[in-house]
Amino acid sequence: MIIDVLDDLRLESAALDDLVAPPVDWSVPTPAVGWTIAHQIGHLAWTDHISLVAIKDPDAFRAGLSGYTEGTVDEGAAECAARPDLLAYWRAGREELAEALSAVPQGGKLLWFGPPMSPVSMATARLMETWAHGQDVADALGVRREPSGRLRHVAHIGVRTIPFAFMVNGLPVPAEPVRVELTGPDGLPWTWGPEDAENRVTGPALDFCLLVTQRAHRDDLAVTVVGPVAERWLPIAQAFAGPPGAGRVAS
Repeated sequence: MIIDVLDDLRLESAALDDLVAPPVDWSVPTPAVGWTIAHQIGHLAWTDHISLVAIKDPDAFRAGLSGYTEGTVDEGAAECAARPDLLAYWRAGREELAEALSAVPQGGKLLWFGPPMSPVSMATARLMETWAHGQDVADALGVRREPSGRLRHVAHIGVRTIPFAFMVNGLPVPAEPVRVELTGPDGLPWTWGPEDAENRVTGPALDFCLLVTQRAHRDDLAVTVVGPVAERWLPIAQAFAGPPGAGRVAS
């Protein structure tokens, strides 16, 4: 399974690479306040290299956790954005990370800022981030990206992080399950959760992924909900680690 996810991660990275390749102006601001295209790519490069530290030198990663603050992500993005070799740095780092993840022994766990992760989970998270920050770049450039089957990885994280979304917002984690029924880009159904669940979320996979990565406001998306837990979840849904995001305003 790790090979399949890594293949999709490489494809997602290549798609973003094509979008930002020269002569694109990397100083163009993106919807993320204070972040240019260079910051978006810098963030991905920075996270790839931090992930490599977690894999290759767990002690160094653990030691660095004590200095991690909410501002660390912005600082890392800004530092990498200023690199004259950023494109080459990002390309080399993401490939090195893919190779390192493929070499982790089966059943191995990797340190991270939250609970330890399996190699598959880390690869899936990197794909989600690449897609989400790629959306910021696409929005900045006025480009509409064609959705692909790789969105299933993003949607999967969006569903798996239901408990986290409640916890990070200081809310009790509901015991009731949520059924998520999405329509993939090819028209086929993608489903999670028990069929008889009272709480349900339905809609296009693209819209759901934009929602859980907080790249669009719920009012601008064709995502529908049934049930009190689902109603409480969607406004706080986030597929990414860290504190609650500010989200986007409705258009």
